[in-house]
Amino acid sequence: MKYFNVTILSKGKKRIELVKANNKIQAMRIAKQNNPNQGVQKAVEVSAPTGAQFDDMFKNIKKSFEPKIQLNNKISAIRQIAVMTDAGISIHDAITEVAVNTENPKLKNIYQTMGNDINSGKSIADSIEPYKEEFGHVAIAMTNLGEKTGNIAGSYHKLADILENIRDNIKKFKKAIRTPLITFAAMGVAFTILIMVVVPKFKEMFERFDSPLPVPTQVLLFLEHILNNYGLYILGGLILMVYSLLHYYKNDKDFKYKVDKILVHPKFYLIHKVIFFSSMHQYTLVFGELVKSGIPVSEALDTAVGMVTNSYIKEKLLTVNANISRGISLSDAFEQTELFENMLLQMIRAGEQGGQLDAMLGKVTDYYDARFQDLIDNLAAYIEPIMLFFIAGLVLLMALGIFMPMWDLGKAVK
Repeated sequence: MKYFNVTILSKGKKRIELVKANNKIQAMRIAKQNNPNQGVQKAVEVSAPTGAQFDDMFKNIKKSFEPKIQLNNKISAIRQIAVMTDAGISIHDAITEVAVNTENPKLKNIYQTMGNDINSGKSIADSIEPYKEEFGHVAIAMTNLGEKTGNIAGSYHKLADILENIRDNIKKFKKAIRTPLITFAAMGVAFTILIMVVVPKFKEMFERFDSPLPVPTQVLLFLEHILNNYGLYILGGLILMVYSLLHYYKNDKDFKYKVDKILVHPKFYLIHKVIFFSSMHQYTLVFGELVKSGIPVSEALDTAVGMVTNSYIKEKLLTVNANISRGISLSDAFEQTELFENMLLQMIRAGEQGGQLDAMLGKVTDYYDARFQDLIDNLAAYIEPIMLFFIAGLVLLMALGIFMPMWDLGKAVK
């Protein structure tokens, strides 16, 4: 994000307002939204003010505690608007009704503002544009489509279907990974308690040995010393490290790109497949539905790539639209990304030549969905060897660390 000094004209007087935005146009748009009844003359980029990074960090911390809009709330609101407008109710009345009935305070405030904007003469697309971050690129695209075609109900029904598909996959993934995570956490807690409670009972006895202790025992005693004396510091350091990594991942593009590139590397067992197939499924799903709805291919590509969160995959997919503008076919542009299998490229090429691109894109989406669903359905089987190895390692370390010195003691007694 960059900083701009925006000149605002109010009652014949000029004043400067500092605005943070990606570019000058966005800065002027934000200033106009913040000052609706005043004139915006120009925006000049300036260096970040002193302490801006700390301010941003505190804002991010504060923002993390604000109530978020759950996907279920958005789907419910969008579906209500679609049903009411389909029944002949005006879009203004439908949005106002949703604002009254929705329970999420943030979503309620957004729809109240949108209703006021529409009532003052703004289009639906203009009223939802400031909330792109909350609703996403696909919601903006389907709103524009519905307004252009005069069928906002159909567009919002399709939008709700897309979001429901994404929600179901996210829910299924969380459900599949919940048991392994609970198992790992339980083993970690149990091992920590054993180290801090059980090992000290044997510590005095081990210290009486004249002979050197076995390596497993030394490891246990070292862990016991660290956890009992510096446990809280370690816990605080881990929390701070995790928060710092998440903060840099969200706010530093270069750091995010490097992490995303590492995560999709084939050496990352299972993780790279989950990220790849989920990203490609969302991309092809949104792209195919937008093309089927009548949105131009170039615009549909821009919207679909906005659904991809992995910046490494996103960078490759961003080249598709650039290559199409140079006259390259869609299938050839996809081929240059090196993300699509040859079978899928042949299907897309056949759809282009036969005038059935939307149907073939649907087949491609089904393929990625099937691969993703198979991965999720068998996730427990894939993770089971790692869990067994982890549990066996902890049990073996604990057993050898305690019993090996006792065996040595038995030999000494004999």
